Amino acid sequence: MIEIKNIDKSFGDNKVLKNVNMTFKKGQTNLIIGESGSGKTTLIKILIGLYKNYSGKVLFDGSNVSEMNKKELKKLRQDIGMLFQGGALYDYMSVEENIMFPLSLFTEKSEREMIERVNFCLERVNLKSKNNLMPSELSGGMKKRVAIARAIVMQPKYLFCDEPNSGLDPKTAILIDDLIMEITKEYNITTIVNTHDMNSVMQIGDNISFIHKGEMWWKGNKEELIISNNEELTNFVFASKLFKRLKK
Repeated sequence: MIEIKNIDKSFGDNKVLKNVNMTFKKGQTNLIIGESGSGKTTLIKILIGLYKNYSGKVLFDGSNVSEMNKKELKKLRQDIGMLFQGGALYDYMSVEENIMFPLSLFTEKSEREMIERVNFCLERVNLKSKNNLMPSELSGGMKKRVAIARAIVMQPKYLFCDEPNSGLDPKTAILIDDLIMEITKEYNITTIVNTHDMNSVMQIGDNISFIHKGEMWWKGNKEELIISNNEELTNFVFASKLFKRLKK
């Protein structure tokens, strides 16, 4: 579980986050939604440690990040998996080398042990025997699945996904959503998904947090979202004609 308490973050005179409180639950897909410029990307960067100059507390399973020593911070980073928006695969590395990279960087496993773990992760994302392909040979959906395999190769306790369906067709996006949800529940991971995709919200929204103008504005699940009378949330989620029909 991850908790954030009374988070404030400013850039000069611009206050981006204002007294934000959230709880992200273990074994659930926790979605952060909001308009561009609402502060959700800044919040994610605080959670993964890219921003340190903020007020408030970030707690990973009860431990305050700002009070951790170097050894504890190193361990925490190894417990975090990250799925970047574009996949962020290294073009000059094969699928196997991309997935193996965190293992070679952070563990002392033998090459045989690392390959075994890579093969396990590839099979888990339905890419068995694709080890030697290069990123240029992969479809968009395959790249995302390789990126997911790399994100889970270290057996993380926490998984962060930044716009995981960006650039994907609707059918492939559903497959990625389902895969993220399955992995979350199967390994009891605390998963946080930063998304604009309302299809994802309706598909896997176990725990949804809506940020509006830097403030925590609404929280609930996908069923509660449908019947919510929160005006700002409704205007954001049901902006399209399709979702307006769903609201009715």
